Amino acid sequence: MASVVKSTTDNLSKLDINEDWISSVPNLHKNLSILSPEQIELARMLVETGQSHLFQSWAEPRVEDEGKTSFFEQVAHLNNSYPGGLTSYIKTARELLADSKAGKNPFDGFTPSVPTGEVLTYGDDNFINLEEIGIREARNAAFALVAGGLGERLGYNGIKLALPSESTTGTCFLQNYIESILALQDASCRLLKGGCQIQIPLVIMTSDDTHARTVELLKSNAYFGMKPSQVKLLKQEKVACLDDNDARLAVDPKNKYRIQTKPHGHGDVHSLLYSSGLLNAWQDAGLRWVLFFQDTNGLLFKAIPAALGVSATKQYHVNSLAVPRKAKEAIGGIAKLTHADGRTMVINVEYNQLDPLLRATGHHDGDVNCETGYSPFPGNINQLILELGPYIEELTKTGGAIKEFVNPKYKDSSKTSFKSSTRLECMMQDYPKTLPPSARVGFTVMDAWLAYAPVKNNPEDAAKVPKGNPYHSATSGEMAIYKANSLILRKAGGVQVDDPVREVFNGQEVEVWPRITWKPKWGLTFSEIKRKISGNCSISQRSTLVIKGQNIFFQDLSLDGALVVNPVEDEEVKVGGVVQNKGWILEKVDYKDTSVPEEVRIRGFRINKVEQLEKN
Repeated sequence: MASVVKSTTDNLSKLDINEDWISSVPNLHKNLSILSPEQIELARMLVETGQSHLFQSWAEPRVEDEGKTSFFEQVAHLNNSYPGGLTSYIKTARELLADSKAGKNPFDGFTPSVPTGEVLTYGDDNFINLEEIGIREARNAAFALVAGGLGERLGYNGIKLALPSESTTGTCFLQNYIESILALQDASCRLLKGGCQIQIPLVIMTSDDTHARTVELLKSNAYFGMKPSQVKLLKQEKVACLDDNDARLAVDPKNKYRIQTKPHGHGDVHSLLYSSGLLNAWQDAGLRWVLFFQDTNGLLFKAIPAALGVSATKQYHVNSLAVPRKAKEAIGGIAKLTHADGRTMVINVEYNQLDPLLRATGHHDGDVNCETGYSPFPGNINQLILELGPYIEELTKTGGAIKEFVNPKYKDSSKTSFKSSTRLECMMQDYPKTLPPSARVGFTVMDAWLAYAPVKNNPEDAAKVPKGNPYHSATSGEMAIYKANSLILRKAGGVQVDDPVREVFNGQEVEVWPRITWKPKWGLTFSEIKRKISGNCSISQRSTLVIKGQNIFFQDLSLDGALVVNPVEDEEVKVGGVVQNKGWILEKVDYKDTSVPEEVRIRGFRINKVEQLEKN
């Protein structure tokens, strides 16, 4: 016993810790003899920041010592992975929790107005020109995909990137994204005389939940055609959970030697890119743009070429992709905020904050539609295009740190206790909050049918969405792909595509268009698709058309059934004439039927491939 006391005293004297002070945490004091100087330093930091409760249930020395070692390993990791360490995290948390309890409005003193941006019309001369500029700029771009989430909220236990974006071909979201980037890469290089050997970089931000499965998805599919060197994975870390308004760190209910943690939010992508050194490497390689996108929007790349064209022509430092937004719709609005002291910023304002902000600043009707039938504040879809040079300049100042927020769920109106632990969070789209007034921040609006069909709700929640509002489910996301492709063929190719019929799947009434899909390399832009269609082509509502090659041309095709065009390599194929067969049929399934695979039942239908014509 004497040697333990001597060891404890020695450790304390080396670190200049007052033994009377540490004795106020008896279970920690008892265990000091088994701790290294580094661990004692971490313990002191926790005690000084009001975290003594973490040691309350610790066992005697030599009992459960492995758990205590593991505890300090976790604390060291949490401390090292957050800018300024846990001391800074706890300090920020206390400030934000106090503001939340007081009901402080983060936009106090700001007046909203409609910012400057571009509203595009699919297929007009301006749109076609911007697409061409965007294709040219694509070889100077890098892409960053934030993919830290599982599909549990959708009723799917895999990673969201592995979920099929549509059932006709079974192409998963990650395959769609990679093939779209490769198609941009090839199209951009074709514009250069003599071609080029550019490889567009793709960074994927993963989490503990998704990292291993993302690696497996890529490796088992040969990176979907990308070179492995093109793809970099950056794993975000979790942050400590908070138990109360004093920012006491939450003990894991299953392990007293572990702090409960949760994701910090997709805003971490900025600090990860900064610390990785990739941004400077891209700049040295002559790249100019970084495009940020999320994991389950199957339409996004139909909007990328024109949006990138807007960034280049307007020289935007920040370009937020947006869609027309109905007043009070549950999607954030992009607004210019001007403070009483002269500060300005163009930023996403969440829908539940925009209406009260407008009312508080002289707009007595709040968030209302204007003469267009939509809100003047466009709907943010969390896809950003940043100019690389100014981006690096800003991150050099901030280290990639994004303004955080906290969103505790209180037990009652006293706001003294939480229903469950909370944590600090940050969002990718809040990057512009720290930009100077000289920064060129704008937006690009495109029709939702072309640019936005996220998959984020399970069938049960989607079925409760008020009629007329978007379901944002696997069902609606897939149907939106068929709608977009049908409308594109109508507008770009002059194809007579039958109108949709309305069907109900998993309690959601949706438009069912012909099931038309194509590989991105077949048609990235309006002009490219227009060039590949001639004569009088028609497609019936019950039809399925699958285009798997690049050099496929349609002339006077009349399709009533299923047609799959799958040429060898990139051989040129001409398709025409009458194609009629029994086709592929949508068969309803119940999302509660566990005999059906998850990725099928969350849609409410499966495809029965009765008969088709295959042109190989």
